[in-house]
Amino acid sequence: MNDTSTPAWSGPLQGVRVLDLTRVLAGPAASLALADLGAEVLKVEPPGAGDDTRTFPPFRDGESHYFISGNRGKKSIVIDLKTETGVALVKDLAAKSDILIENYRPGVMQRLGLSYEALSEINPRLIYCAISGFGMTGPLRDQPSFDIVVQALSGAMSVNGEPGGLPTKLGIPLGDLVGGINGPISILAALHERNVTGRGRLIDVSLLDGLIGLLGYLAQLAFFTGEDPQPQGSQHPNLVPYGAFPASDGSIIIACLTNGFWGRICTALGMPQYTNDPRYDTLQKRRDARAEVNEIVSAFTQQKTVKELEALFTQHQVPNAPILGVTEALAQPQAVARNMVVEAEHPVLGKIPIVNRSIQFPGAPQPAPSAPPTLGQHTDEILRDVLELSPEQIAALKASKAIS
Repeated sequence: MNDTSTPAWSGPLQGVRVLDLTRVLAGPAASLALADLGAEVLKVEPPGAGDDTRTFPPFRDGESHYFISGNRGKKSIVIDLKTETGVALVKDLAAKSDILIENYRPGVMQRLGLSYEALSEINPRLIYCAISGFGMTGPLRDQPSFDIVVQALSGAMSVNGEPGGLPTKLGIPLGDLVGGINGPISILAALHERNVTGRGRLIDVSLLDGLIGLLGYLAQLAFFTGEDPQPQGSQHPNLVPYGAFPASDGSIIIACLTNGFWGRICTALGMPQYTNDPRYDTLQKRRDARAEVNEIVSAFTQQKTVKELEALFTQHQVPNAPILGVTEALAQPQAVARNMVVEAEHPVLGKIPIVNRSIQFPGAPQPAPSAPPTLGQHTDEILRDVLELSPEQIAALKASKAIS
């Protein structure tokens, strides 16, 4: 039985406050990660439509699927940054926050009077994370950027797609989501540093830098060979067999990551004679004979169903997987066992399914995250509880149109 007298543990960042001046995807992904880790995230939105993604279809009862996907566990406050009073409110909130995240183009926050230099004078402990397409320096600094632009400029798109076809963007918007990876990593490092120095710092996160960093071995392959890696579809540029193979009723993924798996694949498919075949018994030989090896494997896999191949490969401990659609992936037993889909109570939609946090802390369970906020849902609460304003002061701010 749960001890209801013990306050719920929101996560390891419990007690950390994040002032979130982000919109669309890259910045909200960063603040989402911190919210998942237990931080209190105060999302500042402009009056009217709020975050741009609140207008992205499709909708349910006026609420956007896109906004809901990236803003669980946050609080929304509407402040008009085009007013002096609104800017002053943000400064007051920054004075009481540990972290500020923004993803405007470089120069916008300076023009608003909300630069790191200005806010660090108010709060020297403030960690200020600026996320932008190209960072604060370089010839592209002032250019607009979207996910597909970063994918194209980073080289990631050039290696995605089928051989001989047009380059294809990644299905997952990784050009933006890399901001939700590198932003939190750098912020957590700065939090650790602040424990030593007592001071915050400015962080410059470039989405292009981030996606170039994720090229990993593909960048090193280009350095080694002097040639651009080419798209391989679902296959690996250097490992064979690796990728999607035909079954009698679909296809299945096989991943021969090390030489030891080759023998297991041969045994599972009933072709042990190929295990030590001198034409295919090393990684390099199989890479050089890619077409032959794939043809041999395909000839066996296409005789069996996906389920039969799953059973065979699992029995012989070969990395494998059916190719699931999103709905099936969310409902698979592993995702269910890990509670990757939970229900949240939304003020407009009622109980809705949302994706749960992707990091878990055994022995210290967190409650399910709260639903994404409606526009301005927490404006009064934040002004009352964080800035300790009276009802009369809040009413005056509403009358001045600085908040709504």
